[in-house]
Amino acid sequence: MSDVTDPRRRVPRTDALLADPRLAEAQRVLGRELVKSVIAAAQQAARAGEIAPERVADHAVATLPRTASGLRPVLNATGVVVHTNLGRAPLSPAALDAVVAAGGATDVEFDLATGRRARRGRSALAALARAVPAAGGVHVVNNNAAALLLTALALAPGQEIVISRGEMVEIGDGFRIPDLLASAGARLREVGTTNRTALADYTGAIGPDTGFVLKVHPSNFHVSGFTSAVAVRELAGLGVPLVVDIGSGLLAPHPLLPDEPDATSALRDGADLVTASGDKLLGGPQAGLLVGDAALVERLRRHPAARALRVDKLTLAALEATLVGPPPPVARALRTDVAALRARAQRLAAGLPDAEMVDCVAAVGGGGAPDVALPSAGLSLPERYAAALRAGDPPVVGRVEAGRCLLDLRTVAPDDDELLATAVRACSSRACSS
Repeated sequence: MSDVTDPRRRVPRTDALLADPRLAEAQRVLGRELVKSVIAAAQQAARAGEIAPERVADHAVATLPRTASGLRPVLNATGVVVHTNLGRAPLSPAALDAVVAAGGATDVEFDLATGRRARRGRSALAALARAVPAAGGVHVVNNNAAALLLTALALAPGQEIVISRGEMVEIGDGFRIPDLLASAGARLREVGTTNRTALADYTGAIGPDTGFVLKVHPSNFHVSGFTSAVAVRELAGLGVPLVVDIGSGLLAPHPLLPDEPDATSALRDGADLVTASGDKLLGGPQAGLLVGDAALVERLRRHPAARALRVDKLTLAALEATLVGPPPPVARALRTDVAALRARAQRLAAGLPDAEMVDCVAAVGGGGAPDVALPSAGLSLPERYAAALRAGDPPVVGRVEAGRCLLDLRTVAPDDDELLATAVRACSSRACSS
């Protein structure tokens, strides 16, 4: 028989804990099942002797998640402006407000004046059209890969897509452009070599089976040396549609990224259709942007697969707010002056144990401008801080460089400096300082 003094017998019952006013309110916000799982974890901690039975309710309250989602907000101190593993572009306050406003019933596909059905997302599409005035038509799908897939389905079913071997890129997590296009039933006609492709390679490949010529910006790598590629303006006028995948989502030229292609320039140089991402350099939500010739865009929009690839109302709301609202965080991070970053780093380092101000180099990230180095500044800490900061609340994700934990301020908003400092202080007072 077990000892009646066993403290595990004093662990509160689940029903009693659910009746705690704090946990009862949490059920209203987070849901009963989620709260019960938190309670169960607290009870198990008490049974394991990690906390006193009398602390179970307090422990459960302290470990409740902020939302009913498993996604946790983090501070991106990696110095990678568009970090794919951290959700790519952080949304602007205007975009977040728009998402909340669109969360309930909304007129996404309804004309309030006539009481009839309207074109889905018409105000977001109008904003995109204004942002790319060189486009005759615009459409939005759920990501850039979907934009390419829809293009292949609509413009080259059972036909050839002419593409340079130097642009047969892998876009991440093992997904490759050639496989994506082949899945649409198109055949790839590869031209040129890995490092050199000429206009004659394209013209020699075009024939009655050509659906379109595809030019892909190799946005996640850079090849130098004995290389050559064919510019968009040279490929225009070959007698078949010219589709340009710019990838990174610049809608117009960017002074800090002169070598990064943009939609406006590509269209003016003769592209018939341009595809791009919404959650990279544009700084908006995940989306695939299609801009270009009105007739081609309409063909894509009316293709049966367009229904399967369409975006939801929250994406449309965030995209429109990104296009018409104030500059999003990605734009601000790119243009921040390094002197301002150094001043912030010096202020933070002065009040933090083990911290030193250092100059460093940030990156654009997200498969964009791979050869662009962004001068930056940040905090250098002992390497042991890296794991401890990731385990904090909120988690802080930096990078380990030369045996030190580096927190790059180019990707930390100035308003988050105190939050970052608090996280570092919490680490220095825990095991990370031992």
